[in-house]
Amino acid sequence: MDVLETSKFLDEELYSRQLYVLGLPAMQKLQGAKVLLSGLQGLGAEVAKNLVLMGVGSLTLHDPHPTCWSDLAAQFFLSENDLGKSRAEASQELVAKLNGDVQVCVHTDDITEDLLLDFQVVVLTASDLEEQLKVGTLCHKHGVCFLVADTRGLVGQLFCDFGENFIVQDPTEAEPLTAAIQHISQGSPGILTLREEDDTRNFRDVDLVTFSGIEGMVELNGCAPRPTRMQQDGTLEIGDTTTFSCYLRGGVVTEVKSPKTVSHKPLDAALLQPCVVAQSPQEVHRAHSLHQAFRALHTFQDLRGRPPKPWDPVDADKVVDLARALEPLRRADGKPLEEPLDEVLVRTVALSSAGGLSPMAAMLGAVAAQEVLKAVTRKFMPLDQWLYFDALDCLPEDGESLPNPEDCSPEKLSRQHYLLVGAGAIGCELLKGFALMGLGATSSKGVTVADMDHIERSNLSRQFLFRLQDIGLFLLSSQRPKAEVAAEAAYRLNSDVQVTPLNYPLDPTTEHIYGDDFFSRVDGVVAALDSFQARHYVATRCIHYLKPLLEAGTQGTRGSASVFIPHVTENYRGPTLATASENAPYPVCTVRYLPTKVEHTLQWARDEFEGLFCLSAKTINCYQQARTSLVDTDGPQLLTLLKVVPGVLRERPQTWQDCVVWALGQWQLCFYYGIMQLVRHFPPDKVLKDGARFWAAPNLCPQPLEFDATQDMHLLYVLAAANLYAQMHGLPGSQDKPALREMLTLLPLPDPQHLASAEPGPEKVQELHKALQVWSVGPPLQPLTFEKDDDSNFHVDFVTAAASLRAQNYGIPPANRAQCKRIVGQIIPAIATATAAVAGLVGLELYKVVGRPRTLSAFRHSYLHLAENYFSRWIPRAPAVQTFHHLKWTCWDPLKVPAGKPERTLKSLLAHLQEQYGLKVKMLLQEGALLYSVRSSPEKQAQRLSLRVTELVQQVTRQMLKPGQRVLVLELSCEGETDNTTFPPLHYKL
Repeated sequence: MDVLETSKFLDEELYSRQLYVLGLPAMQKLQGAKVLLSGLQGLGAEVAKNLVLMGVGSLTLHDPHPTCWSDLAAQFFLSENDLGKSRAEASQELVAKLNGDVQVCVHTDDITEDLLLDFQVVVLTASDLEEQLKVGTLCHKHGVCFLVADTRGLVGQLFCDFGENFIVQDPTEAEPLTAAIQHISQGSPGILTLREEDDTRNFRDVDLVTFSGIEGMVELNGCAPRPTRMQQDGTLEIGDTTTFSCYLRGGVVTEVKSPKTVSHKPLDAALLQPCVVAQSPQEVHRAHSLHQAFRALHTFQDLRGRPPKPWDPVDADKVVDLARALEPLRRADGKPLEEPLDEVLVRTVALSSAGGLSPMAAMLGAVAAQEVLKAVTRKFMPLDQWLYFDALDCLPEDGESLPNPEDCSPEKLSRQHYLLVGAGAIGCELLKGFALMGLGATSSKGVTVADMDHIERSNLSRQFLFRLQDIGLFLLSSQRPKAEVAAEAAYRLNSDVQVTPLNYPLDPTTEHIYGDDFFSRVDGVVAALDSFQARHYVATRCIHYLKPLLEAGTQGTRGSASVFIPHVTENYRGPTLATASENAPYPVCTVRYLPTKVEHTLQWARDEFEGLFCLSAKTINCYQQARTSLVDTDGPQLLTLLKVVPGVLRERPQTWQDCVVWALGQWQLCFYYGIMQLVRHFPPDKVLKDGARFWAAPNLCPQPLEFDATQDMHLLYVLAAANLYAQMHGLPGSQDKPALREMLTLLPLPDPQHLASAEPGPEKVQELHKALQVWSVGPPLQPLTFEKDDDSNFHVDFVTAAASLRAQNYGIPPANRAQCKRIVGQIIPAIATATAAVAGLVGLELYKVVGRPRTLSAFRHSYLHLAENYFSRWIPRAPAVQTFHHLKWTCWDPLKVPAGKPERTLKSLLAHLQEQYGLKVKMLLQEGALLYSVRSSPEKQAQRLSLRVTELVQQVTRQMLKPGQRVLVLELSCEGETDNTTFPPLHYKL
């Protein structure tokens, strides 16, 4: 097979999120891959879209069949103008526009043996069994990876044959484990002790390791992979170290992933001996019955020349008869499977097998594209070998009659008004699905999409509705809002669907926009957000307004989709704001003096950037404008100002060399002088009053570094810091590393006397006052805002170098530049396949939400991990019921009290609660403001009890009611409650 010559250039900005999933070697393999895709109905369109967005080198489309009306329900590259045209030729132009780096071709003739030799992967969709067997046999013969993907109504099938000796170079998505070394003994075997107990547990299943950064036993640095074996005490045997030098300190041990070999049967054998992907014996049995159902559908097609008619019981019974007559399936040892055929399941499949649904195409197309990626990159374990996915839970529940036209959800879908929160990668996929499903097509409101962000280049490899021209490269205008572009693109997919863009976030600051009037017109909410805080807020709005919520998220090849229905399911239960790790700061003392892991060094480096190049500039500008006193400035901020202003310079910098001198002084202060001061105060043998050693684990005793301009990371720090200092002062910088290295060899190291003290005293403050007077002569400084996506601005370079040097000080395994950018920039790894899959899963739940009322058992939460072939769907929990005396409620049941006309007083409200609900209120609050308390003085109680409730709220909160506000939400505390009692909110209806 031929492989495209890969260009050395990879657009890292375009594929930035995907690079964190695949890595550079896999991306380069993907760029050189040649794929043949046959079948361009809805499923084939999804596969094509995902492969082109991900950057496959070449994609050849094959489908000579003419476009028909039914194709338009799920094939988003086709329109009414393409009716009668070849599907492949009609789709080519729009497929190619998704990614200019991908070569998109069309093959119009039959698929021949010679043609197959030109590809690494061949994918068949919407094909008959005869063609599958013919092409599959030829692919297996020539070592071409072969896939079959198909959907029949609410059931999907995927088959993979990657050959009998397919080597997977990187089987898992996880980064190789790394850990800091505590000690290595000389002996046979040598014994490795890890510094952290958590690392010991993580390395339990590691087979091969290598080493770096060791002082003393340098023979291990960069060694060939060495086998390991964990001992009972948690130490690791690492082979013979008898002849090696004595271990001194430091070093990192790194897992070496072992390749795995996969052996696949050809299709003809796998049809009778199917190996299915399933998580339980029950799922295996169901998959086997679905396997037989697909075989029977192929047989029916051969016999009748057509598929079964939709919801035709006669045709369905015939399919069941054909399934019974099939040759029995066999186990791996050749013996027949002793399993009964699930005839009810087969019949259901036959009844609902007609037609193509866009959510099913999205789900199966995502998994199929991921398998193509595995084939060409040899990253992640491929499916072994059959995957069956069904969403038959979308059908009427057991015992209900078969669907009739009046009950079909498309009509109900068209009358809906939904709010989509987020127009990122998942949001675009969802909006595409909504357009194809006709959501809101006959509603005057349709779909409202809310997103405050603008389109960036990194969005284009995952966000299907955006194009290169939307990021402002060819126009003088700036980047366009995501919501507006997504709305326009959805209109092009289905002009009957009205999409209204709103460029405002959905958060507490916009409740005047997304208020009572807005939500009264909304039938449901779909959230595609990347922050737990935002998800929690949207969920609380849905609980307040009793609206169904569908929610999806991804991280790498993992994805989830959830559904929350008022009074039927539990509410959203993601990580709480108190426990979510996002944006959680580390203790200041740990970051400044006692780091133990790379995240601590990165937080320190990020704080250095903020203090040196942003906060200090703002403070100096304020001083320049107002000549303010520094009396109220806190210690850390004073210390930062001392670093920036006097530092090793005695006056404001004027040249590039001045900036280099300052940056070199910063290097000395941070990585030599500052460390020397710390160790002087807390020497390595420091013992505390209780007899414990100060530098005992987990504390790491740091070592100062000696500046060496020949060391790349030393040079990078000075280069980045000097350029940032120059930018802040409006001076030209430089990217000339050789010239900088030569300059540094001529510059003397800074005098420690001129470096900022760790404890700024009155003398230093006075010195700072004088320096600021000199510094303030000239234009204002330019505060720098950290920007992760511009690789030319030195922001990430500074943080990378600073964190790496800090890690060297403390013997911590450093992060590389890509890892630094991801962690500090809070970048979530993402890939188009996981995005499309969860959007499809949400679409399936939407059918249920919009249709007739369903019981809990109809709904499904979903979780998938495409890299590890894990797929799970389960019934949500019912809402928890709480009780207090005779009252019972769930999270969906607020207490409702009408304000009345004329409006009731506080006294009347309290009396109503006691009479209606038996609640004797002790305390009443509104958004944290105390309206009433039994502990208040009699005079205060009397004054407030006579006020109307809205008057009281406005008096206490000093805020007017929002325009159009229909409900005041009040919180109760009542007599007799316990610590576990959480009363429902009181909705005071205006």
